[in-house]
Amino acid sequence: MAGEFQDIRLRLEGIAEELADLAMERLRQSIDAGGRELPVDERRLTRARRAVEKAAAILAEPDDTE
Repeated sequence: MAGEFQDIRLRLEGIAEELADLAMERLRQSIDAGGRELPVDERRLTRARRAVEKAAAILAEPDDTE
């Protein structure tokens, strides 16, 4: 079972990186367009990344049943 958690955790970490990259791209686009406010998408992507990182951290916790 721990191997399954490890596999999912690694995939979640990859997703978190993708979300971070996409958020940075949104920020770059906003800056290039002369924007002075954070794009709404960037905020949503950041919230999603944090949630995914939290899920990955939960799966990394030691199993309580051992």
